[in-house]
Amino acid sequence: MFNLQCSMKQLFAFDFDGTLTTRDTLIAFIRYACGTPRFLLGFLLHAPLLVLMKLRLYSNGKAKQRLFSWFFRGMPIETFDALCQSFASTHRHLLRPETVRLLQQALSEGSEVLVVSASIDNWVQPFFPAVTVLGTQIEVIDGRLSGRFLTPNCYGQEKVRRILALHPDRSAYRLTAYGDSRGDRELLAFADEAHLVS
Repeated sequence: MFNLQCSMKQLFAFDFDGTLTTRDTLIAFIRYACGTPRFLLGFLLHAPLLVLMKLRLYSNGKAKQRLFSWFFRGMPIETFDALCQSFASTHRHLLRPETVRLLQQALSEGSEVLVVSASIDNWVQPFFPAVTVLGTQIEVIDGRLSGRFLTPNCYGQEKVRRILALHPDRSAYRLTAYGDSRGDRELLAFADEAHLVS
């Protein structure tokens, strides 16, 4: 009997932080790019804001943008991108082997693979140059980082919205999704097959 499910386009969506990696790369990247003293000062100054965010009294996206802006506003995009490339090449140890293997297997079988992440796509993409990254995008004005995000923080429902923007006909594909946190709930609920990575 003809298997309709097998004839459909196979789409795989992987969260990045905590799913393809063992921990949050925002913190690791800031420390790498700015050095430990500046990293500690920045997080100390933003500690009250981060507490409010954890208590869900302040937007996750706004808190992240303010933190990002403090560290990187005014940096030339060429410098930032070079740091992102270097970070990916020197921090392969952050990758989670079992989920990376699943991603590579999906690619080898001819499926389309997306990495859908709240992290900035500039440092996510170098880890997986062969896949499409739907991350949080940053604004660049006159060759320098403005400190603002160009897109909403790719978290929660925004992950679903970004996939639908790329693949609007939901009946045309079967979606398998991998995530590990509260920010992936909507993505996992949207998928035909969902895997919670622990």
